[in-house]
Amino acid sequence: MTTAAAGTVVLSSAAGAHAEPIPTVASVKEQVDKLNEQAEVSTEKYDGLKARQQQLQATANQMQDRIAAGQDRMNQLRTQLGAVASAQYRNGGIDPSVQLVLSADPDSYLQRASAQNQATDSTTALLKELQGEQRRMDQDRKDAAATLAELASSTTAMAAEKKDVQDRLAQAQALLNKLSAADRAKVNAQSTAAAAASRSASRPTYNGPATGRAADAVRFAYAQLGKPYVWGATGPGSFDCSGLTGAAWAAAGVALPRVSQDQWNAGQHVAKADLQPGDLVFFFGDLHHVGIYIGNGQMIHAPRTGENVMVLPLDAMGGSYMGAVRP
Repeated sequence: MTTAAAGTVVLSSAAGAHAEPIPTVASVKEQVDKLNEQAEVSTEKYDGLKARQQQLQATANQMQDRIAAGQDRMNQLRTQLGAVASAQYRNGGIDPSVQLVLSADPDSYLQRASAQNQATDSTTALLKELQGEQRRMDQDRKDAAATLAELASSTTAMAAEKKDVQDRLAQAQALLNKLSAADRAKVNAQSTAAAAASRSASRPTYNGPATGRAADAVRFAYAQLGKPYVWGATGPGSFDCSGLTGAAWAAAGVALPRVSQDQWNAGQHVAKADLQPGDLVFFFGDLHHVGIYIGNGQMIHAPRTGENVMVLPLDAMGGSYMGAVRP
């Protein structure tokens, strides 16, 4: 009896020790916000790697075209040298210099022909051209190999960043799933002021003071309100933060770099007191978030996974404002 009672106490204590605490809305929100911010950092890295990958692929394609053109040229030169040999054969024998041309690589030929004083002007000119083409092809092949190696490395890094984003978003969703539907809605909601601002701007009614290209960029941003945030997206149906700002200024005829950190260097830096509609506004120490200023202390931005492009006061970003750039 005593033993059984003691066993019951032990089991009860063990169960209590392993019981998972019920998460509070505040704790889940804090963790979800942190995970979403980390996911956005990785998203910007992913975007940068993807842009670099596209550049490398274009470069590799150009190199392959150049190598193919060089090979065609070398084949033409060899055909010309073959024609010289045929003509000489019909006239009684192939000149020793041409034999060297057809039996040795260009560098070896020039060395031997020079030493033996056998190179004629015509064959030497052809050989020098062939030699130059061969050297260009060798360099192109080396450059292409280096580009393809960097492309492979970039692809691997991009896959790692993609997995990091997906893992963090999955962790955030797992935390949200521990809450009731009502509590999940609370966690996902923006602050009251931000939500009110978003609702008031739910229809694109831009008629602000911006002019010229800035007006075009702001007008484009207004037209995207309500479209979903999707990491890595640049439109037209969805955007991430730098994808939205890049698309807005592209609509105004200005090409911005793909990622927020590079957009930081894509124009003139302006003080907060001097902000004008169309300016890019940046947040967090590593500049991983960017929006487009629309006036009255507000911006349009693509917030994070699960939310839509919206209007938000600059000050609603928790004091993380870092500065602004005018493209």
